[in-house]
This record gives sequence, C-alpha cells and structure tokens, in this order.
Amino acid sequence: MNRICIVLLTLALIAGMVGCSGGSGVVKYSLTMAASPAGQGTATDLTNASPYAAGSGVGIKAVAAAGYRFAGWTAPAGGFADSTAAQTTFTMPAQGITVMASFEHIPMVAADLTHTVGLKADGTVVAVGDNSQWQCNVTGWTNIVQVAAGYEYTVGLMADGTVVAVGGDNYYGQCNVTGWTDIIQVSTGSAHTVGLKADGTVVAVGDNDFGQCNVTGWTNIVQVSAGSYYTVGRYSNDTVVALGQNGEGQCNVAGWTGIIQVAAGYEHTPGRYSNGTVVAVGLNDYGQCNVAGWTDIVQVSAGMWHTVGLKADGTVVAVGDNYWGQCNVADWRRITRVAAGYGYTVGLTPYDTVVAVGDNSYGQCNVAGWYLN
Repeated sequence: MNRICIVLLTLALIAGMVGCSGGSGVVKYSLTMAASPAGQGTATDLTNASPYAAGSGVGIKAVAAAGYRFAGWTAPAGGFADSTAAQTTFTMPAQGITVMASFEHIPMVAADLTHTVGLKADGTVVAVGDNSQWQCNVTGWTNIVQVAAGYEYTVGLMADGTVVAVGGDNYYGQCNVTGWTDIIQVSTGSAHTVGLKADGTVVAVGDNDFGQCNVTGWTNIVQVSAGSYYTVGRYSNDTVVALGQNGEGQCNVAGWTGIIQVAAGYEHTPGRYSNGTVVAVGLNDYGQCNVAGWTDIVQVSAGMWHTVGLKADGTVVAVGDNYWGQCNVADWRRITRVAAGYGYTVGLTPYDTVVAVGDNSYGQCNVAGWYLN
C-alpha cells in the first residue's frame, strides 16, 4: 500500500470513516440507517453499497409500522432530494453519517353516543363531550396508537400492546383491560370491549348478556368491531364471523366473502369489499343499510341508525337517520377518516384538523379547534 493511501486510511479511521478503495486513493464513508422512535418503522439503504464516496447518491426508503406514518428524514450533514418523501435520494457528505427516518402516530378520531376522542400524532389523546362518567379524562395518556369510544367510556391501545380505559361505572367490567397484552386493535360496544391479539385470537370483557364476549375460540382474526350488544370479526381469508344479539339480523354475515373491513353499529353491520363496494345487514328502518350503490369506498363506519362511507377521492357519503343532520356530509372534501357516532359524524382532514356535523347536545361536535399533529 502506498504512503498516500496509508495517510488517507489513517485519517479516515480517525474520523470514523472507511478508508481508501484499493490503490485509487478515493476515501469512502460509512452510512448508517436508523429509525426514530425505535419500533415505529424501518429505514433502508436501497443502494446497499456502503461505504460511499462523498457526493454519491444513495437511494433510501422509510416504511412505517402499523399505526404510524413517516414524518421526515434528518441527517447532520449531506442532503436529501426530498426530506419529506418516504423514498428519496441522499447525497453522501465527506464524513461517516447516520441518516434518521422519523415516524409519528397516525391521528384518528372515534365517536360514540355523546363524546368524541382524537388521537394526536405524538401519541397523546384529546376528548370532548359528555364527561359525566369521566370518559374524557384522557389528558395523561401517552404512547397511544389507537382509540375507541364506548358508551360513557374510552379505551386506548398503547404502543407496547397493552390497553388503558377510563370512564363509566364499570358495572359490566368493560374497563377491565389492565392485564391485556400483545393487543393490536381494540373496539368498544355499548358496555363491552374487544381486543385483537397479535396471534389472531380475540379477548373480550364486559356485558355478555347476549354472548357478545364469547370470542375465546376465534382464531385467524385480522379485525374486530364491537356493536351495541354484538361482536364482529374478520378472518384472514376475508370472511366474517359474528355473535351476540341478532334480533335484526345484524349477525347474519356467515355468507360474506371478499370483505376487507367490517363496522358494527347499533343493530346493523356494513362490510366493505376490496373493489370499494359495500354490503350491509341488520335493521334498516332508517335506510342505514341502503349502501348497494356505493362505489370507491375506502372506509365505512356505522353509527346508531346511520352509515358513513369515505370515498377514495376524499369525499363522504352517508345514509340513514338524519334527524340531527348527521348525514349532511355531501360538502366534505379531502377527508382521510370518518367516525359515526350516535347522532353525529366526525371527519379527519389531511391537515389533521377535524370536522363534525349532527347532534351536539353534549359538545361532542366541538372539534373545530382540534389540531391532531
């Protein structure tokens, strides 16, 4: 090895670099990929040829974990073609470097009878509406990845797979979730709480008068939804199972196939197909099951007597009871998520602000000032 190369190698090692390439005298530098917070996503060097010479363009990609979204790239030196794009190019500086992909919680909204819950990007939670049973006392919650609003109580799924709950008199034990672990989704009914575990099994606590908590034998479940007195589960093969109160046929889902999302309401159940159409069973006294003509739907939500659908273009459709104006969503634009409550509807915008229409007797629609980022 010549003297020049030896000197360059020594300097490179001192600076935390990788030395020269063969006899060319070209110094190359190490690139380390990292994600923050840990566990919320991955950061990958697509070029996969570290070390790199200064000025090299390196393809990088960030992939968020479930419940999170990419928030941007940072590095103490070098440059990004677009630091806000999950897949972009990084220009290597003349030093060893760590490139960091940042992730944050995906904001969401949840609605029930008289209170509304919002999950912020930092994992904290806000709530408005009736607080007579302390269901809005969520100020101290952190590291939350999903929220669910039940009748006079609120449930939060934490990043570590445990669950918290607040509100209600807990008469039926619907808030007894302290011992739950490995949970990846939660759903709340009138007085029962359902949790989907990472292994595809399901747990439930609370009112079981109609057998709505008899989910012990369920396996290969990928989504759950709790209705007023019944529970619906979607299998990994996109078929559906339901148990509990079935007085209006809301549990008659055995023949459904190709379903990629279910939503349990008071006494009706809509299901969304992969092609963006929707099917519904159960009580239809208010036309809440009249969804046959819907297309391009990317999310459905079931309220007391109304059904809401979010379309791929960010517009929203709704059918059913409109006594409080809960179906007056025709002028909504650029919506990213919807939630149907008892007599009201909530929508999340791409700016992480929130809109709501319908019954506001308890202030459950007072979300105009929310900014969930």
